[in-house]
Amino acid sequence: MSLMTTRLEKLRSKFDRLNIDAFLVTSIPHVRYVTNFSGSSAVAVVTKRSAYVITDGRYTTQIHKEARGWKIFITTDTLFNEMHRRKLLRPGARVGFDGNSLAFASYRTLQKKFQGVRFLPKADVLETIAVVKDEGEIKKIKHSVAITDRVFKEILDILRPGIREIDVAAEISYRQRKHGAEADAFETIVASGARGALPHGRASAKKIKRGELVTLDFGCIADGYHSDLTRTVAVGKPSAEARKVYQTVLDAQRRAIDAARSGIIAKDLDAVARSYITEKGYGRYFTHSLGHGLGLQIHESPKISSQNATRIERGFVVTIEPGIYIPRSLGVRIEDDVVIRDEGCDVLNHAPKELLIL
Repeated sequence: MSLMTTRLEKLRSKFDRLNIDAFLVTSIPHVRYVTNFSGSSAVAVVTKRSAYVITDGRYTTQIHKEARGWKIFITTDTLFNEMHRRKLLRPGARVGFDGNSLAFASYRTLQKKFQGVRFLPKADVLETIAVVKDEGEIKKIKHSVAITDRVFKEILDILRPGIREIDVAAEISYRQRKHGAEADAFETIVASGARGALPHGRASAKKIKRGELVTLDFGCIADGYHSDLTRTVAVGKPSAEARKVYQTVLDAQRRAIDAARSGIIAKDLDAVARSYITEKGYGRYFTHSLGHGLGLQIHESPKISSQNATRIERGFVVTIEPGIYIPRSLGVRIEDDVVIRDEGCDVLNHAPKELLIL
């Protein structure tokens, strides 16, 4: 049984519990997950006995190469119109769909076009299948992570007083592509000095100054899979407070990594880092969750937050990224991607974490 067939069978195994006859896959990452098709426009229809995927003429050669075992339709019309023309959904059918991602306008279009078909939003169906990564997926994530690690090492050579944040970000994007990435995983964050207190501080025209901390948060996509790395470095000698904040974040991250293993509850893992940062007096400055899942999307289940009671299982790939953000002063975040195992976790990143003073 092929990997894609296994994924299909896992999806079909949920039909009875969900009380559906078919599932409509509209989220592009989910289409890729079940079909292996990597194009930017497609829908897939999975019934109890058949599997169809529809795209347009731009991808004729590509989809026949990638989506093996699927019944493929190429259309010059809209994807939903082609579904209707091919009569892929019978009247009276109960059809689940990606409840987390399908736009309401698309839902209304489906209702109007397929009279007699009942469309039912089903959240977290494919998410709960895709959250456990097989070793092939982990290998692809490792490749993406290796590119990002390599770029971090190279970018240290250009970080100096006077360089603009946006120039650093541009260099990161260029080098990731040069080393084999398909694209950036998200808009690169370069935040120096007081801008480091912005957890998602997009790179600006600000020039880096001597003595400032600089937070670099970036990743890439390679073979569809994402990496996500954050390091904070000092350009010139940092203040005593900056050193203290940095060490607090680093110790919190190491504690969380040591605690990460199959069976731990997401909110309990978050608490490992959060309680330590709070103990050191910085609790109110840790303003986001500890981490998130990673794979074909940059943010996947599970969210490792103080509110999430999800049990972390073997094969999950998650980020561990505590941070401290002191308004109008500085910020520090340190992030690694890890694979959850039975007795611990494998840290995929090899970029150094001790405070680097450039």
